[in-house]
Amino acid sequence: MIIKFTKMHGLGNDFMVIDGINQSVSFTSKQVAEWANRHFGIGFDQLLLVEKPQTDAALFKYRIFNSDGGEVTQCGNGARCFARFVTEKGLTDQTIIPVETDSGLLQLKMINATHVEVNMGIPNFEPANIPLDTDKRMESYQLGISGHVVEFSALSIGNPHAVIIVENIDTADVENIGPALESHPFFPQRVNVGFMQILNRNEFKLRVFERGVGETQACGSGACAAMAAAVQLDLIDSNATAHLTGGQLQLSWQGEGQPVMMTGSTAQVYEGEINI
Repeated sequence: MIIKFTKMHGLGNDFMVIDGINQSVSFTSKQVAEWANRHFGIGFDQLLLVEKPQTDAALFKYRIFNSDGGEVTQCGNGARCFARFVTEKGLTDQTIIPVETDSGLLQLKMINATHVEVNMGIPNFEPANIPLDTDKRMESYQLGISGHVVEFSALSIGNPHAVIIVENIDTADVENIGPALESHPFFPQRVNVGFMQILNRNEFKLRVFERGVGETQACGSGACAAMAAAVQLDLIDSNATAHLTGGQLQLSWQGEGQPVMMTGSTAQVYEGEINI
C-alpha cells in the first residue's frame, strides 16, 4: 500500500498529514511511532488524518495521533495545518471550515494563504472534565514532584493541561517536571504541561511538554490553556501574544463560558509517499 502525505508545521510543531478521503489508508499505532522517529522515519510530533465527517455539521473529520502512536482529541497547531491542507488539496473551497473531532466541533477560518484562525472551544476547569483525581475545583493545585512542591492551574481545552507560572522559561526544569507531571496519577489520562512566563498584560512566553510527545517547538492548545489560566488568575488581559519556541500566536479569550480564539501561521515542507 502506497500512502501519499504532506509534511507541514505550525511554528515548528510538525506533522505528517494524510488525505484519508481520496486514498485508502490503514495503519497501526506501532507504524505511527516508527514514522515519527526522527532518525529512522519521517519525523513528526503528530500525524493528522483527514476523513469524511460523521455529521452534517462538519466538512471533515479531524483525527490526531501523537508520535508514540496514541490517538488524542486536540491539536491547535495541527488544526491550522489541517485547514491549509484541505484548502490547498482542493478538498474544500470554503473559507470557514467546520471539522469534527472527538472532543467536539472546531471552526477553522482561512485568514489568507498561510494564516488560520481557530475557534478552540470553551475552556473547562471542572475536575471531572479535565480529568483530575479530585472532586474540588480550585484556582491552583499543588503536587510533590521530585522533592519539590509544584503549583499549577488545570483545565481542558479539548485535552488536559497543567499550567505552571515560572519566572524564566529558559531556566525552568522542563526536563524533569514535564514528564513527572505528565504521567502523575493525579491526571488519569495524563496531561500536557505548560511552563508560562508572564512578560506583561498582553504577552507571555511558553514552553510545553506534550503528553506522548515530549517538549515541542509550539503547542496551540497549550497556548490557549495558558491564556485561559492566566486570565482567570488576573495575570493577563483578554488579548495577548504567546511567544513559543517556534514563533508567535495571537490569542483572545473573553472569560468563562467563551471560546478561546487562536490565530497563527502554517508552513508546508514537502510532499511524500510511503510504502507500507
